[in-house]
Amino acid sequence: MNTGSDESGESDVAADRAKADLREVGSEDSAGLGSRAPEFIRARRALHLSWQVGVFVAGLAVVVAGVIMLPLPGPGWVVIFGGMAIWATEFVWAQLVLRWTKRKVTEAAQRALDPRVRRRNIALTVIGLVIVGVLAGIYLSRFGVVMPWKIKDQ
Repeated sequence: MNTGSDESGESDVAADRAKADLREVGSEDSAGLGSRAPEFIRARRALHLSWQVGVFVAGLAVVVAGVIMLPLPGPGWVVIFGGMAIWATEFVWAQLVLRWTKRKVTEAAQRALDPRVRRRNIALTVIGLVIVGVLAGIYLSRFGVVMPWKIKDQ
């Protein structure tokens, strides 16, 4: 409360806290970036370089496994993001890509929960199912149901 005096009061303290909060929010993008290797590894250049190579190779193996799982059965995207998370323990570029991806996924989830978007998605799904049903009905009325093992030799 400002009492009109020149002494620092509650309003100054609150203003200082607000400025500090804004600085923290502004620096949130750069906070926590960089290597998460133990200190004794970061202190030795050759050991740190070896550590980075190991992290890169491990992350690459996981990402490649995820890419292979995309057309094959398996959780391809989850494994790819797991490889990115491995890379993000050591490389700033991977940390930034992972943060961007998390932000976009969160935004998409928020949009999907919007009632108007949900109604639109449900309406489009129903329309698509009706079209597929009509096409299946037309096909069955013209050609009927013939099992492959009962097809007469031609």
